[in-house]
Amino acid sequence: MSSNCSVTRLQLDSVSQAECPSVHLLPCEIEHDGPAEVSQFFTATIKDRKHEKTVSFRGRGLKGREVSCPQGYTGLVLREVNKSGSDQEDRTVRVSSVFHKVTYWNLETSPNSDDGIVMAMAWPDLAEAVCVIQ
Repeated sequence: MSSNCSVTRLQLDSVSQAECPSVHLLPCEIEHDGPAEVSQFFTATIKDRKHEKTVSFRGRGLKGREVSCPQGYTGLVLREVNKSGSDQEDRTVRVSSVFHKVTYWNLETSPNSDDGIVMAMAWPDLAEAVCVIQ
């Protein structure tokens, strides 16, 4: 009986060399896989209002909010060292940047507690509470 498992290895020494840039999660898909001078092309003039940020991206209104990683957690942006040919091959990744907060954007919809990233950031506290109850 064969197994379809693959292993992902993290190069731990890459954490100390990682950048700590501002991170934005945009509601779009960019059909490019490679380096990009993002800071040259994405300079957002963000307007802060109460609990919401607003910006225009390519003529479309975006509404966003900054969320922090749960206490004791750090966000990692990973990059494959050598791309494998299939999903079943082992992979090695390195940390290209780290973050402690991320600004996420919705297309013309105000941010709220039902947004996926907000629920994801709440998951560690919820998982801990469930473990304590059992």
